[in-house]
Amino acid sequence: MNKFKQLIIATLMVSGSFSSMAQAENIKIYAAASLTNALGDIAKQFEKANPQITVTPVFGASSLLAKQVEAGAPADLFFSADEKWMSYLVDKNKMAASQPVSLLSNQLVVIAPKGRTFAFKAQSSFKFAQAFKGHLCTGQLESVPAGIYAKQSLMKLNWLDSLQGRIVETDDVRGALAFVERGECAAGIVYATDAKISKKVSVVGVFPENAHQPIVYPVALTTQGQSSRDAQKFLQYLKSSPTARATFKHYGFWVKP
Repeated sequence: MNKFKQLIIATLMVSGSFSSMAQAENIKIYAAASLTNALGDIAKQFEKANPQITVTPVFGASSLLAKQVEAGAPADLFFSADEKWMSYLVDKNKMAASQPVSLLSNQLVVIAPKGRTFAFKAQSSFKFAQAFKGHLCTGQLESVPAGIYAKQSLMKLNWLDSLQGRIVETDDVRGALAFVERGECAAGIVYATDAKISKKVSVVGVFPENAHQPIVYPVALTTQGQSSRDAQKFLQYLKSSPTARATFKHYGFWVKP
């Protein structure tokens, strides 16, 4: 075999290699930090059933991830912890207005380090600021969904002013959970699903649903993801797979019909 034929064969082999690589697609889903455990498990379940597809979740505050998608981050799907940041991306033409589907909901709870609980009543007459000593942790009050819901609740119950100087605002809800787990904050406001996965905190109380806007988790394909059959397939799996729905419920989410 002369060198010319060898070169042709080598070229064909490389071409075939690239072709097989192209068949395996990596899809990225940018998702709220509170979805870390549930979505991590679901991604593995999906990959097991679809070995030709790799799902890469990127977790963080919905606000931060939305800004990254706006800036051109290669996201195929966006899974937000509130409707505000999903609408933000619709307005920025990063997804079609018809795309978002409200899939999950959650509860907002007050937590304390294990063994350091305190009294709690979701009433405006209750002296919440005096019920514990130290700081209160939650997400950033103006941008992170958990923090936004927390601020709404504290204002509804007329507790916000009495907590001035004692609120620690974190980059995402899992950051607030970690502060309470380590005992660096005496109290925290997180989602019920976050408290459920931790053995180091206790739930002190639950905020009533009318204290804040409904906690809704919408999911959607981005404009990039709309052209991907694999991304569409994963979205459908999230919405309708009995396995995925059971996993969300296992972690404490309420799955919308």
